[in-house]
Amino acid sequence: MILQYQNELLALAIIFILLFIYLYLKRKPASSQKDTFTEITEENTKNIHNEIEVESVSKPVNKQTVPNHGKITKEDFKLFSGERILLAEDNLINQKVILGVLGNSGIEVIVANDGQEALDILQKDKDFMIILMDAHMPRIDGFEATKIIKQNPQYNHIAIVALSGDVASDDIKKMKDAGMKEHLEKPLKIDALYDILYQYSHKSKLTNPPSDLEVLAIQRGLQIAGNDVDFYHDILKEFLSTYSNSAEELEILLKDNKTAQADQLLLDIVGVSANIGADALTSSANDIKNSISKNEQVKLTTYSKNLQELIQNINNYFLTCN
Repeated sequence: MILQYQNELLALAIIFILLFIYLYLKRKPASSQKDTFTEITEENTKNIHNEIEVESVSKPVNKQTVPNHGKITKEDFKLFSGERILLAEDNLINQKVILGVLGNSGIEVIVANDGQEALDILQKDKDFMIILMDAHMPRIDGFEATKIIKQNPQYNHIAIVALSGDVASDDIKKMKDAGMKEHLEKPLKIDALYDILYQYSHKSKLTNPPSDLEVLAIQRGLQIAGNDVDFYHDILKEFLSTYSNSAEELEILLKDNKTAQADQLLLDIVGVSANIGADALTSSANDIKNSISKNEQVKLTTYSKNLQELIQNINNYFLTCN
């Protein structure tokens, strides 16, 4: 009897097995699908978070134009209060010089004694505006450290500035090729350091640079003239004779759209005023030149004011010489 229905029983058993497998598999995909969806969602969220994080730290900072300014003092660096600088420098004296200049400015300066130490600091803290990087240091020098830093996009927001006494064009090219954006010459010049910080500062308040431009720096003008008093006087007289009416001349040229002639006149004024020590007039003449080159509206108010003050100062100077 059993043998008679052997095939039917076998077929029935197979059906039960297949039904069991079907029910099992029907439940499994739902669970797997949920797990897979969860994993994908979590992974996507993680990736999006990472992309946002990388973008926030790797976005390059726009380089700002430094307005004309007078001689820089330590007080002027307070403009950058709150900024952070990584100083990679192995020479203790050079460290003290920079720390002394920036000491009361509100700028936080973290010191690394060589390239390797700078890299170690960056692994834990990348919130810096600038890295002042000595080119020649033990263990890892500035060139190699810069190349390593430039390979990591999370450091793209940091401007690397070379500190070096090397001033030959080949040396500076080597620094640029390594990824250093700027070059600060040793011994350090305080005005050059100020300009670098201004260019790369993250702060939006940088609208009022020092305004201590001299109307007539007589001693500097004399030095430019080789301390030849008569020669300096001749230059001043020539300036009065040639450029006393330059504000009116510029107004006429610009009104007639003769911008090329106006630009040439301004170029002459910049050269002469710089030679006699007329910083304020040099600055305002340069500002007008920049406005012309950018096709911006030109205002002669400041130039006219500086010109009249300069003429008065020159005349007063001659009175004291008689």
